Parts: sequence; structure tokens; C-alpha cells
Amino acid sequence: MNELEQEFLKSLEKKLWNAADKLRATLDAAQYKHAVLGLIFVKYVSDAFSMRQDEIKADLTNPEHEYYLDPADFSQEELAQEIATELEVRDFYTEKNVFWLPTESRWNFLQDNGPLVIGGADLVIDGKPKKITSVGHLIDNALEGIERDNPKLKGVLNKHYASLKIDQAKLNELINLIATIPFTHKSLNSKDILGHIYEYFLGEFALAEGKKGGQFYTPASIVTLIVEMIEPFEGRVYDPAMGSGGFFVQSEKFIERYAGKNAIDPLTQKQKISIYGQEYNYTTWQLAAMNMAIRGLDYDFGKEPASTYTNDQHPDLRADFIMANPPFNMKEWDTGIDDNDPRWKYGRPPAGNANFAWLQHMLYHLAPNGSQALLLANGSMSSTTNTEGDIRKNLVTNDLVECMVALPGQLFTNTQIPACIWFLTNNKGARTDKAGRKLRNRKGEVLFIDARNLGYMKDRVLRDFTIEDIAKVADVFHAWKTGEAVNGISYEDQAGFCKSATLAEITKHDFVLTPGRYVGAADEEDDGIPFAEKMATLTDKLSEQFAESAKLEAEIKKNLAGLGYELD
Repeated sequence: MNELEQEFLKSLEKKLWNAADKLRATLDAAQYKHAVLGLIFVKYVSDAFSMRQDEIKADLTNPEHEYYLDPADFSQEELAQEIATELEVRDFYTEKNVFWLPTESRWNFLQDNGPLVIGGADLVIDGKPKKITSVGHLIDNALEGIERDNPKLKGVLNKHYASLKIDQAKLNELINLIATIPFTHKSLNSKDILGHIYEYFLGEFALAEGKKGGQFYTPASIVTLIVEMIEPFEGRVYDPAMGSGGFFVQSEKFIERYAGKNAIDPLTQKQKISIYGQEYNYTTWQLAAMNMAIRGLDYDFGKEPASTYTNDQHPDLRADFIMANPPFNMKEWDTGIDDNDPRWKYGRPPAGNANFAWLQHMLYHLAPNGSQALLLANGSMSSTTNTEGDIRKNLVTNDLVECMVALPGQLFTNTQIPACIWFLTNNKGARTDKAGRKLRNRKGEVLFIDARNLGYMKDRVLRDFTIEDIAKVADVFHAWKTGEAVNGISYEDQAGFCKSATLAEITKHDFVLTPGRYVGAADEEDDGIPFAEKMATLTDKLSEQFAESAKLEAEIKKNLAGLGYELD
């Protein structure tokens, strides 16, 4: 993304967030989140509908196009009526993966009628009268229209605006505010703009909601890193703690990038992935479905929102790629769970921490050649509490652990818990993977990457990865897996950064998987100054500091004595 694009998006962020302050004061973060994102969804699909209308109009008046309507065949009135009729043909929109919208679901209808329905009003919609009781009811009616005419969205949209405890005039102001969001840009496509808005708002909401925000939001750079390393190019993709569907969105972007590099049609390639997800929170489940629908991605999020532990929505799934950021160190997770659950193949996870429950649930759903990646708290790499040490030992001895990545601190908006990424696979043998990479035999080896020194501070609180940081880690991983150079990078152990360790080495470390134990410290560059000279300089400096310290001590004693306080 170039500087002009970044400036455009940052100005958009500032305008949206600052202008909405008065609305946020009347709603808690969770309510406001869904109020805003629901309307942004309506604005996006409406803009897409309008842009498609403009395209159809252009086609109907273009003599070179198959849809051309020759004015010679119509009177002026008849031509206008024929064009109006054609613009309402549903197939023109669905053929371009654009949602067809009824009149009441179009943005100009919301904006025009918002002021009229404050306090209630009778509206005429497509020739039929309808009582609208409030601005919230107007929005709910628009959402119902979208669901009615687009079955994939049935039960997905959050139709609760009428019940929001908010001044109707302010809700109308929100409509006018969101009307200013431009989903067009000379170099950014509408999905990129929408995606950025979603990511921005979700990040801000995560801050506002505290720890619970982490249940649905994972920083985009971490998602990108995981996707670039696991490469979900073709097959079944699963996230058992999917939140808003960030891993699926980034998988789509990865396919577009990879397909572009390899002269593959991205639309065709996207049809070769199947998306499966599960989410406990109803409104977040809805948000994920909206996210997929916008992008035209087919998905299966189960019959309903549900607990992954007690109500697995995909019991028979064996996925090629599994990615997740489950809640860290979740307590009291096992209510209603059988001790003999077949998922606990490598040990029964302790009741006080769900980390290894998530990990083993994912392994249970992993295909024979599948790969998985999940974010966990750093404690998972070394803890011996209850059964955790035994489970980790069993994972290592069964040669399931492929790579461990230690992450820098301050990456998350809502927690300061240090985190790491576990990469596991059912098959480390030589084979060709789904992305077409020829993998070498890696049996008995684990790659450790210490990425704690990567990234930059984007503000005083949060750290982020650069594109170069992500590429550095991903390229090293792929070079290690293939035994070949990747983007000019050939694998070799680098002190302080990466180390390929054997199972024997890991056993010596009592199955602790902390990368720092294996990569060691980075080599210091020799500055050419002899050691004796350095020590002489340092001791001289230390002597000066001691003398200064003694001087300050004497001055303090003198001042205290003047106040009547003597020190020995």
C-alpha cells in the first residue's frame, strides 16, 4: 500500500471515529460496534448495487454491447421506462456477484426517509403503504429486505435497530455520517476499503471492550503472517474460534496474491477452497457471515452459533488448513465435556486452562496431510501445570510440531499476555503441498523462530509487523520446509533468530518449546576495539560515576543537616 492510499484510509478513520463520538456516548461498545458495522454493510452493498446500475445503464446505451436498446425502436418515454425496467432485473446483479436490493434496502431510500420517520410515518414503498415507527424500524426494514431477496444472508443480519436505546435523531445522524464513506478510490477497490474499515473499527472496539474484544479480533498483521506461512491455496479451511472471519478474508487475499504471481485465475482458484467456521457469540457469528457474503465466498458456519467444546458444528470435518486465535488461558471451559472425549488423544487438558483443548480439537479435525496454526499464550510452550507438560511431550514425540514462533509484546490491543504461534502438521514427509511446493522430509525436526525483535511501534502502545517482517519469517519457514531458496533466501540457522532442532535436542530441554532456548543470542559484530581497551574505558567511566555519586551523597547529607537531620 502506497503513501497516498494510507493517507486516504487514515483520514477516513479519523473522520468516522471522531464524528461518531456523540453516538458512542449513548451506547456501550458492543452495541455501537454492531450498529455501525451493520449500517456500513448496508452502505457497501448499496454502493455496489448503484455502481452495477451505472454499468447496466452504460451497456444499455452502448451500440457495441449486447444489451443495447436502440432509441429508434422506442419513444423517449418508452425508452426511459424500458431502461428503468431493465435496471430492476435481478440476473444483471447476481451474474456479477452483486446483491440485488429492493427499494427499501437502498441507501438513498434510508437517507431520504430517515428524517421523515422520526416519531413514525406512513411511507409508500413500490406503490404499497407501510407504517414505519422509527429510524431504527426503517433500518431493520432495509435489512429484512436484503435477507428476503438474498437467501444466503437469511438470519445473518443484526436486525435490532428499533430496540436500541438511542435518540432517533442521533441514529439518523449516523446514517448521514456513514453516507460520507467513499467505497471508491482510484487504486483501492471497494472490498479493500470495506475491509480496512472493518479492521479499524474492530480494533478500536477491542480496546473499548477490554479483554473480551480478543475473542473476535486478531491484529491484521498476525493473521497475514500465519496465512503467508500456512498458505491456504486449495482445500478445506477451518477456524473453530473464527470471530469476524479474519483468517478467511486473509486467505482470500493470499489466493489473489499467489494466483497473480503464478498466472492463475483468482476467481477460479477461490472456488477451490471451502470455508468452515464456528463461533459462540451470536452477533459475531453474524458479522463473520456478512464478511463472507460481501466477498462472495461460500461458507459453512454451522446451523447456529455454539460452543466449539460442547456443540461441534462440524463433527466429521477433516480440514487441510486450520487457523485460529482462541481466547488465551480460558478457565472453566470443560463443563459437560467427557473425560474420554476422542479429541483428547494426547492427554486430557486441565480444567483451569483450555489452551491444549483448542490445540487438540484442531488436531482432531486435521486431514492426514493437513497443517494447522494457532496463537497461544507463551505459557503453553513451557508449562508443566497438571497435564500440560505431558500433552506437549506427546505432541513432540509423535512428531506433530513443525514450527514455533515467539512473537514480540504489545501486538494486541486488548491483552499484554506474551504470545506465540504453534504450527503443527500430520505429515512431515516429503510431498508436494496444496500450494505446489515440493517439501523435503522434515521428520524428527522442528523449526524455532524468535521474532521478538521484529516489528515497529505504530504508536505509544501498539507494535505492528511490516511487510518485510512478515516476508522474513515466512520465507525462512518455506526455505526450511523445501530445502530450496525462497525469494532469494536459503535456510540456515541464524543465532538469535532461527534454529532447526532435532527431537533429541528438544528432549534434552525437557520438551520446552520456547524458541529462545534453541536460537541462542545473536552474534555481536566485532567493532575492532581490543577487550582490554574497552575495559579500561569502562572502568574510567565507572570511576567518574562513583565520584559523582559520592559528591551528590555529601551534598544531600549537608542539606539534611541544615534541616536538623544528621546522617551517620
